[in-house]
Amino acid sequence: QVQLEESGGGLVQAGGSLRLSCAVSLGSRFTLDYYAFGWFRQAPGKGREGVSCISSSGGVIEYADSVKGRFTISRDNAKNTVFLEMSSLKPEDTAVYFCAGAETLQNMCILNGLSWFEDWGQGTQVTVSS
Repeated sequence: QVQLEESGGGLVQAGGSLRLSCAVSLGSRFTLDYYAFGWFRQAPGKGREGVSCISSSGGVIEYADSVKGRFTISRDNAKNTVFLEMSSLKPEDTAVYFCAGAETLQNMCILNGLSWFEDWGQGTQVTVSS
């Protein structure tokens, strides 16, 4: 079973930056070669929305329009970690951020694939003050 654990959240002023990490425990899986990742967020009183996703090879990357140009997703399979670099943060970025993963033989990811992603972390809080 794959376990995901987010870290790196916190309180930051508007305009600041944060780097979220998602550490992957592989369990019986020996490789992330066929595993896509996504980052989602959920603000108080709102639904969970896709922020970014990255395919197994890293060759396919998607971003929500609201974060394009400000957030960068990356993955390091050797370290079993996926990252979300967030810059120029805005108060509206305040949310709990979740890491998600999906096993797939296709080099793809689905940005808002709430049901497509099988594995989820517990989330990390990001708060941006104005």
